[in-house]
Amino acid sequence: MGKRFNNILETIGGTPVVRLNKIAPKDVNIFVKIESFNPMASVKDRLALGIISDAEKSGALKPGQTVIEATSGNTGIGLAMVCAQKGYPLVVTMAESFSIERRKMMRFLGAKVVLTPAALKGSGMLAKATELAAKHGWFLCRQFENESNADAHSRTTAPEILDDFAGERLDYWVTGFGTGGTLKGVSRVLKKERPETKIIVCEPDNVQILGSGIPQKRHADGTPADSHPLFRPHLMQGWSPDFIPKLTEDTVAAELIDEIVPVSGSEAIRLSKALASEEGIFVGVSAGATLAGAMEVAKRAEKGANILCMLPDTGERYLSTPLFEGIPEDMTAEEMEISKSTPGFRFDAPPPAAPAPVKADEAPAAAPAEAVQFLEEAIHDADNPVVLFALEWCEFCWSVRKMMAKYEIPYRAFDLDSVEYQEGNKGGNIRAAIYEKTGLKTIPQIYIGGKHIGGATELFDACKDGSMQKALQENSVSYNSEVNTDPYTFLPGWLHSR
Repeated sequence: MGKRFNNILETIGGTPVVRLNKIAPKDVNIFVKIESFNPMASVKDRLALGIISDAEKSGALKPGQTVIEATSGNTGIGLAMVCAQKGYPLVVTMAESFSIERRKMMRFLGAKVVLTPAALKGSGMLAKATELAAKHGWFLCRQFENESNADAHSRTTAPEILDDFAGERLDYWVTGFGTGGTLKGVSRVLKKERPETKIIVCEPDNVQILGSGIPQKRHADGTPADSHPLFRPHLMQGWSPDFIPKLTEDTVAAELIDEIVPVSGSEAIRLSKALASEEGIFVGVSAGATLAGAMEVAKRAEKGANILCMLPDTGERYLSTPLFEGIPEDMTAEEMEISKSTPGFRFDAPPPAAPAPVKADEAPAAAPAEAVQFLEEAIHDADNPVVLFALEWCEFCWSVRKMMAKYEIPYRAFDLDSVEYQEGNKGGNIRAAIYEKTGLKTIPQIYIGGKHIGGATELFDACKDGSMQKALQENSVSYNSEVNTDPYTFLPGWLHSR
């Protein structure tokens, strides 16, 4: 932090260790390593860079080759960042049950996201990635078996921990397991350099596949042959897939784990919220779950013990999950009372009158002839029967744009406040021409085949009563007739709550 870097990848790692002051027991010290300080806000940035860099060095990844991986989200987001910076196309496969925010982030970073059925769990998305890689000759990251994953943590995460606790006690290191990369990479270094440190691994209490001792069936290449027999759905996204990863199994076989602690989903959520509201640390469910394991360890730890807990990612990955259930979008009754405690700027009161109000019936200045001609030519353009007169960032205009996109309606838009229409008040003159033709001063305004439909709500009503579809058909405009969405859902969210 506070340095200059040549590219975003140089900012990966170096995450802070922070002491908990309010929710930890008084007689022990719980520290948390906050991996959301990585550029893509999760611990998986480390493995993403490690796998891609090692593959480049070995020649396994060729310039311009497509990268593919199965992911619950964080690895895919990290890979999307790395691939964007290095110039590799990326395809990720992900079970449809994982949070929507993760899909959008990966696509925003330029990746392609292929969803797999939730019923097929992690094994299904892994099988799809393997299938696609074989079919197209893409580089498969294999995060669950790839030693580069664990090596990245041995090179970065483990030395950071050693530096942060140099000359001090480090009694317990607590982590969950997803791929097993953090677990294997850090634990083998700690066991060598700080053998007194106990390695604690957490897993969901309703999916104790690691603690069961039941081995994972595997193919010859180390990939899982099928789901573990004890797997069932759990709350912690990114934790404990439906199989025991090879890297995790290696850690067990090397006898690096001192204890496996089961934790409940409800406790994970409670502690995620407590970290935010009491410590100001904004993290996801897996972080709350890891802290739950650390709190269990703290109950029996010796006085003055130092416990270090990994917090894998940020809470923003979980906005559409049960973690945010019950967090309101609108003002609560208490918040409304705060608003009402002063007379001005009230959400539930009309705004004060403008200093110099314009009369409702006051017409704009007469439209110049060239603006009238422009309007007529635009709305009667045979090649573009559907015309939208809009403002670039108006929410109602964007509601119309979203509806057009959903129904796959081709249209031509004139953004009257854009730079193109500012010179000589061209946009204002066109608005004046629209007023003279329709008597309406509002934007957006929509035409189909030269016929005036109206603004956003008039278009939505025309969609609902079928007159929009009829006008499109009469003007030979193709659209997706299979869409069955209430167009009013495209309006801004704040309108739905009023």
